[in-house]
Amino acid sequence: MKIKISDNVLLIVGKDRGKSGKVIRVDQKRKKIAVEKLNLITKHIKKTKTSKGDKVRYETFFDVSNAMILCPHCSKPARVEYKTEGKTKSRICKLCKESVDQKFDSSAIKSKKTKKQS
Repeated sequence: MKIKISDNVLLIVGKDRGKSGKVIRVDQKRKKIAVEKLNLITKHIKKTKTSKGDKVRYETFFDVSNAMILCPHCSKPARVEYKTEGKTKSRICKLCKESVDQKFDSSAIKSKKTKKQS
């Protein structure tokens, strides 16, 4: 699947058409994604003796074909192609030919883990 967690996507069909957001969950098996603050569903929880009733709003999945990735360089919705360099495989924007993959510092992750342990 060409869309991953923390990618910014634009919805191209449905009730939230034209809105964009960050991908928070991905279901690889069913080819579905959930985007924060889009495709919201309200679930009513019945009251019981120990807890009161409530309305809970949460994001639900929709098909990955209903979204296009927003390129971080040209800020336009674009299709993605793969480019292999040696043993690394990266996603490339078809419009501006720049990498869509976000760089992250692995040392920051390691430092967070060491802080939690101490």
